[in-house]
Amino acid sequence: MNDMSVTTKAAAMTDAKISARKVQVYYGEKHAIKDVDIAIQPRSVTAFIGPSGCGKSTFLRCLNRMNDTIDICRVEGNISIDGENIYDPKVDPVQLRAKVGMVFQKPNPFPKSIYENVAYGPRIHGLARKKSELDEIVASSLQKAGLWNEVKDRLDGPGTGLSGGQQQRLCIARAIAVSPEVILMDEPCSALDPIATAKVEELIDELRANYTIVIVTHSMQQAARVSQRTAFFHLGNLVEEGATQDIFTNPQDKRTQDYITGRFG
Repeated sequence: MNDMSVTTKAAAMTDAKISARKVQVYYGEKHAIKDVDIAIQPRSVTAFIGPSGCGKSTFLRCLNRMNDTIDICRVEGNISIDGENIYDPKVDPVQLRAKVGMVFQKPNPFPKSIYENVAYGPRIHGLARKKSELDEIVASSLQKAGLWNEVKDRLDGPGTGLSGGQQQRLCIARAIAVSPEVILMDEPCSALDPIATAKVEELIDELRANYTIVIVTHSMQQAARVSQRTAFFHLGNLVEEGATQDIFTNPQDKRTQDYITGRFG
């Protein structure tokens, strides 16, 4: 049985869009992430859940090297996307972050027009040769983010003038505009009201047809609604990972069971 599960795990790693092995993260002396192994499947939503401070956002930021921006942070182990080690010195973090987009907890549109928020990335990455191509990328990204009908008549208006939920969808459009393969979302709905949250969740469900999505959420209900796989973190350890339904109905580890039944968190 054990050999079988090892074989299954090896197969999952081979098919994975992202695979992480023996990942450690240190902030100075503090060992924040310990020995994390996970395979993240393509074109699906994987949710990271766990109590505050358990390491889920820290690990998420390893997947596009955002931790590089923190001087005291050190990452060890191997993380590869499509088989390529993203920590290889030859990998340009700027190019990596175009391939692996990020949406943050608090909507953070640039202090520019709605159009310029979406056009900025494609312009600096040279994805459009002329204005008509840029217009097309902007319109298509806003459509994919479910925002086009609400903003098409005010593209010159400030992105910061939108409601919180619209701003978050604008940030998703901005991430999509550079044609990423992976979208990381760090508690994307925690600053939103229930109606805006429902719209973003609906959007996540639509986007998984074309993107690999990893979402950190403090809401177990949200994880259950939007993800196909769930990983539970506790005190810097990845306790268990599996099909979302299994994690919520038949967890293998007592710590997972205690967390999802509300005994701690």
